Amino acid sequence: MIYLLGLLLGVVTGLRAMTGAAAASWAAYLGVAKVTGTWLAFLGSSWAVAIFSILAAVELITDQLPSTPSRKVPVQFATRIVVGAIAGIAIAGTANWLFGGAVGAIGAVIGTLGGAHTRGILASSFGKDAPAAFIEDAVAIIGAILIVLALK
Repeated sequence: MIYLLGLLLGVVTGLRAMTGAAAASWAAYLGVAKVTGTWLAFLGSSWAVAIFSILAAVELITDQLPSTPSRKVPVQFATRIVVGAIAGIAIAGTANWLFGGAVGAIGAVIGTLGGAHTRGILASSFGKDAPAAFIEDAVAIIGAILIVLALK
């Protein structure tokens, strides 16, 4: 079950990179992600929670701008994979960090490609991108919250 949650948080990261990072940080802060005493312990600090939460909010705003690059360009895609891997490790536990990181990274690839495809379909059906983007935002936020709550 824990690896499924790591995969799902990777998917969230593929949709919104900083939402996945913020969720991993909140999980560590709340003590439901067991990162104390590991190299990911910084995620549980109030500073990390604040920084990642602010970055997640900024990402939700900048995603609406027409100048924002595609999530599939190399830098954006790689960032989502790395953040997804770290989120997967944080959620699944550092004892088996390789598998946790792999499921988080795979989830990020699924979320990146699947999210872009689904958003394109929704934008076409709405005739504009904004409603599709807001739906994607809601899925990422609600998904992140449900994942953190499922860890309890």
